Amino acid sequence: MIVKILSKFGLPFLIKIVQTGLEKLGSSVAQNANQALGNVQKAISTQEITNSELEEANRHLEKMQELENELDTNTLNSIHEIMKQELSAEDKFVRFWRPAFGYSVALAWLLTMATVCYVILAQYQNAEQIINALVETTSLWSVALGVLGLQVVKSTQEKTPPSQSKMISKIVNKIK
Repeated sequence: MIVKILSKFGLPFLIKIVQTGLEKLGSSVAQNANQALGNVQKAISTQEITNSELEEANRHLEKMQELENELDTNTLNSIHEIMKQELSAEDKFVRFWRPAFGYSVALAWLLTMATVCYVILAQYQNAEQIINALVETTSLWSVALGVLGLQVVKSTQEKTPPSQSKMISKIVNKIK
């Protein structure tokens, strides 16, 4: 996200934003960083850092944004390929397990939250204990989402979509 902002507005804009945030911190390290950024801002305004150097920094940020967009596109294409293969599978379970699991988890979450809302609105005496007990359901949700993750890992190995590591190394080589 910062790369997107920088590619639109540039390095001086980022310096102002960071300085504003650092001014609010009381730490001596933050104040030193704020002063250093102030020095950079002065160097930009007095042309010690030339416009061509700023343009080069902004060009680099634009290139980083392009590479980030390419990685996002490749990731979405990989996900799309996996989903297409699942939908075209002969086995009904392979085609429908993901929506069925997603709907069941969503329904369970909805019922849990509706129950909590009812307990609060009905002003049950032990509402605080019930809400605190929700912490115990963390493992339940972890297991449910873990099952989804394990299935994705297993199906990814079987379907062999384009490897993320290959995409990342390709992008890194473009930067060099």
